[in-house]
Amino acid sequence: MTTDQIILFSLFGGVFAMLLWGKYRYDIVAFSALLIGVVLGVVPTKEAFSGFGHPATLVVALVLVVSAGLVRSGAVFLITRTIVNASRGLGAHISLMGFVGGILSAFMNNVAALALLMPVDIQTARKAGRPVRLSLMPLSFCTILGGMVTLIGTPPNIIIATIREDSLGAPFKMFDFAPVGGVTAIAGLLFVAFFGWRLIPKGDEANDTKSPMDDYAAYIAELTIPSDSKHIGKRVHEIYDVAEKNDVAILGLVRDGKRRYGTARNTKLAAGDALVLEAGPEALDEFRAALSLDFADETRQDHLKAEGDGLTVIEVVVTDQSRITGKTSQSIGLAWRQRSVLMGISRNGKSIKAQVRKTQVEAGDILLLLVPEGSANDVTEWLGCLPLADRGLAVTADQKVWLAIAMFAAAVIAASLGWVYLPVALGIVVVGFVLTKIIPLSELYSHIEWPVVVLLGSMIPLGAALESSGGTELIAGSLVTLTDGLPAWAILTVLMVVTMTLSDVLNNTATAIVAAPIGIQMAHSLGVSPDPFLMAVAIAASAAFLTPIGHKNNTLILGPGGYKFGDYWRMGLPLEIIVVAVSIPAILVFWPL
Repeated sequence: MTTDQIILFSLFGGVFAMLLWGKYRYDIVAFSALLIGVVLGVVPTKEAFSGFGHPATLVVALVLVVSAGLVRSGAVFLITRTIVNASRGLGAHISLMGFVGGILSAFMNNVAALALLMPVDIQTARKAGRPVRLSLMPLSFCTILGGMVTLIGTPPNIIIATIREDSLGAPFKMFDFAPVGGVTAIAGLLFVAFFGWRLIPKGDEANDTKSPMDDYAAYIAELTIPSDSKHIGKRVHEIYDVAEKNDVAILGLVRDGKRRYGTARNTKLAAGDALVLEAGPEALDEFRAALSLDFADETRQDHLKAEGDGLTVIEVVVTDQSRITGKTSQSIGLAWRQRSVLMGISRNGKSIKAQVRKTQVEAGDILLLLVPEGSANDVTEWLGCLPLADRGLAVTADQKVWLAIAMFAAAVIAASLGWVYLPVALGIVVVGFVLTKIIPLSELYSHIEWPVVVLLGSMIPLGAALESSGGTELIAGSLVTLTDGLPAWAILTVLMVVTMTLSDVLNNTATAIVAAPIGIQMAHSLGVSPDPFLMAVAIAASAAFLTPIGHKNNTLILGPGGYKFGDYWRMGLPLEIIVVAVSIPAILVFWPL
């Protein structure tokens, strides 16, 4: 080995060891390794930060923003709000959630798909009174499997496509991964849905997924029936099913400023009626989007619509010194002075009889406020209240749902047909989401997972240096020697097992960066097409099911599911065996040597 190769192998070994140790976050480790490589001269100075402008890095960042836009527009709620049903058996629930998760993660980043569906799964488990650990791991695995199907479903596919472009002159297209990834994903989904979940340890007791804010999450709130609502003329009890599905309790009805007796269940809804509700912030927003209700009466709604930069939801605690203490939101002019609406009040379980905006606020109350984007601090300071920690509450722009879907679908079709380069297509969608205010400009960069960007930007130059120094050719030659005389399927299997093993203990993006050039070198050494080797790496890099550190989805469920490090392999090991057994024949059929 040359001196450069020794240094680079040492750097990669150090990165792997530090990631396994886990004391320092992966982006700090990768960036430090890049800087060391530059200082030692194995990474050219002019190439040091080339990874941050690499198409793979840009696509990963853009996909996260697009995913956030689809959530904010309510596009994903069209699917998710129809599947929360606690009466389903566990197997049926896992099958349905796994199918939805697999489909979503094929067309949006699989981390974002899990982040969207995880609260739905936790909510359903609570309603059904079962440990959430029995369904969260299957959901995580299914979103990982679904990401294998398309180019944008998972970062390793994006990385491998761009490596193919750098090495062979053309990238993989949007659905080039579909034949192999689709067959593999279907086999994996069937295993997880019908058998795999039974292998998950039940734990000592049902996991308590309660958030520290849950004791304060139930607000008494109001939503108004707009004049053009399709629900006018329905009786209140006819929307109970929608309310229950969204975890909202209908407490009563306010008409012409007066509270109707009891729950008014048999009263016919009319324009301007205000439904009195008890719900958490997210449930309240989902219920509003599901029935296309207004936040407030017509006058206050006009105030809100006059604000061009969008709306946001905040939570504040009332103190003895607050401007609103002992007064109502109406009396202090909250709507016309601050262009804000009091959506709900949480008061230690006490019932609130009057209209929310006519209720005298007390010290200790928690208020749910709808404020113009960017004015949260000003409104909080004007009220003299204390802000609660940001829980990422957002207002669904449900009136733009089809616009968001149309823009995203057009970008996917254009990229799939080769009309527009994928990063450009996604960039156009992001600009469109900002211009149409689906995503507020102030939140644009908050949806990008910067540690992943730094990881990619740092590892790509290191991977390029390893290849240019002959390091990947050395590894490929060793694997070829190891598999000398073996049939093609056995060589692919060895490559997959090695890649899969690395992916289980490292970040899957780092594994793809290292393993893809090795696959190309192995193919060149054997004198065959590199495409089947790249497909093998793509599937194997994503198939990290043995540990909570190999894939970010597995890390996300670690705490909420109450899992231990050793719980993953019980379902993960047979799943990885199935992935290898199914994908190798599929690769040889769809991507012949």
